[in-house]
Amino acid sequence: MEDIVKLLPDIIANQIAAGEVVQRPSSVVKELMENAVDAGANRVQLIVKDAGKTWIQVIDNGCGMTDTDARMSFERHATSKIRKPEDLYHIRTMGFRGEALASIAAVSQVEMRTRMELNKVGTQLIIEAGIFISQDPTAANPGTSITVKNLFYNVPARRNFLKSNAAETRHIIDEFQRVALAHPNISFTFHHNGAELFHLKEGNLRQRVVAMFGHPYNERLVPIEEKTTVLTIYGFIGKPETAKKMRGEQFLFVNNRFIKSHYLHHAIVTAYDEMIPSDAHPLYTIFLDIDPARIDVNVHPTKQEIKFDDEKIIYTFVHTAVKHSLGKYSVSPTLDFDQETAFSNMNQALQAAPKTISSETLAPSSYTDARPPDKSSASPTYWKSLYEEAKQNKTTVYTIPSKWEQEDRVLFNQEEQHQDGQIAFQIHNQYILSQIKSGYIIADQQAAHERVLFDQYLKYLNGQKISTQQQLFPVQITLNQSDALLLADVMDELKQLGFDIHPFGGTTYVIHGAPSEVLTGQEQEALEKILDAYKQSQELKHNRREAVARAFAKLNCIKHGKSLSEKECRFLLDELFACENPYYTPDGSPTFITYSIRDLEKQFSGKS
Repeated sequence: MEDIVKLLPDIIANQIAAGEVVQRPSSVVKELMENAVDAGANRVQLIVKDAGKTWIQVIDNGCGMTDTDARMSFERHATSKIRKPEDLYHIRTMGFRGEALASIAAVSQVEMRTRMELNKVGTQLIIEAGIFISQDPTAANPGTSITVKNLFYNVPARRNFLKSNAAETRHIIDEFQRVALAHPNISFTFHHNGAELFHLKEGNLRQRVVAMFGHPYNERLVPIEEKTTVLTIYGFIGKPETAKKMRGEQFLFVNNRFIKSHYLHHAIVTAYDEMIPSDAHPLYTIFLDIDPARIDVNVHPTKQEIKFDDEKIIYTFVHTAVKHSLGKYSVSPTLDFDQETAFSNMNQALQAAPKTISSETLAPSSYTDARPPDKSSASPTYWKSLYEEAKQNKTTVYTIPSKWEQEDRVLFNQEEQHQDGQIAFQIHNQYILSQIKSGYIIADQQAAHERVLFDQYLKYLNGQKISTQQQLFPVQITLNQSDALLLADVMDELKQLGFDIHPFGGTTYVIHGAPSEVLTGQEQEALEKILDAYKQSQELKHNRREAVARAFAKLNCIKHGKSLSEKECRFLLDELFACENPYYTPDGSPTFITYSIRDLEKQFSGKS
């Protein structure tokens, strides 16, 4: 019998590896920029065309390479950073696997020019689809320039999975920002289709954050700095009042490597408990400097996930550091601004602990400050008195638009039509109960109104006119580069929904008018919510108009807890059942549940 197990050809093996390392153009940008940093460059240029689909170029003034090193760098598992197994536990560089260039070259056309400073002549390599084409002497500046052309040209199926240019550009900006934030001592420039998006000079971390996100951020930053026996924590967090509904300004670095950690994100966000809304996201750029032996960076192809030897310790340190910083700078009250008890307790325990640290070596009290408060054990008396006081001072009542009162719609079809004067009322300011011929329904007021508004906004987006409420004083807003691109992507749809927005240079826009549903003074918040919801919908590949309509409907729908009169409840149900699909929200959640008389009879009879 003939043997069937064969070694994969290098071309196929490289394409498989590329599937893990090179997911989209932003993956190429990340790898090339990290290589430039590892080369010791203090100036890095990124040039992109067509969202990286046709052209990505990274130019640095680093150490450059010899002719042999330049050729070897495109071989799989070729690296200058690992020599023995022990080196994996002392990694301080950004790259180390030796897969990036080989993977990139396997799915594109690559040209490299590189020269060491002491050499008079450089070398030029050309590789297409993983196949070596040529290597020749050339004139070149000290450092390295790598150009990646026509990404995925030989893998059309992968290219078809790429999203719009605007979406891919935002991913590139994300990767650029992560590398640039981690290295404020390096100057970075970023050009896209001939336009300069970023020009970041060398400086300190605060200057880098302000240069990247805009001058208003200078007043929003709160320093964070803690030194412990395990790690050093430093960086900046945002003041509670600057928390946004939109994600995207949360950066966590371990040994200058950007990581994604829901666990540590939770540690940071819970430190803001009762200072920001539950759905808000605080700004933070936090660096953890830790002994590489305590972490494992070799757990994910993109190196954006790592493992700690004891996550509970890191969680507690991060959480307490954020709380301490908020208190120290008078952002939130604290009993002792000089030192958090969790740090002193943990440091004492760690100093007495053996070199190998585990959660068992710490006293239970060490974790007390980092855990979310146990609301079940708290006495409700004080909060009840506050609630009663607020209730006496202010009662919020939502008013359904008056146009509903001018319309006479049928609630159900002929079989289920309710009688004139049928009562509908709220349950706990959240649900609406109404009788029908066969029994009764319970509608979710938020879901029902979201369905109504979604259908209404789709009509506006399909050409039906909507009135715009002009601002007496135009509102100026400044977005970060990524959100500005997102806004430009949906500008036409926003104008159709009643927004009157005009560019004002760079990432600044002026709002001259807004839909009547948006309250004066809440224009920027409304835009941020719409852009955030649109961003999430876009990841699910929804139609652009539907995504914007979903976002605007979520923003303006009646929320749970809003009080409605009996008349307003009936009008809401009328509008719901006038929709083509009244049964579900745009996201697929039910808007109401039907109960029959027979269901009630079974409950009272005790029969199943």
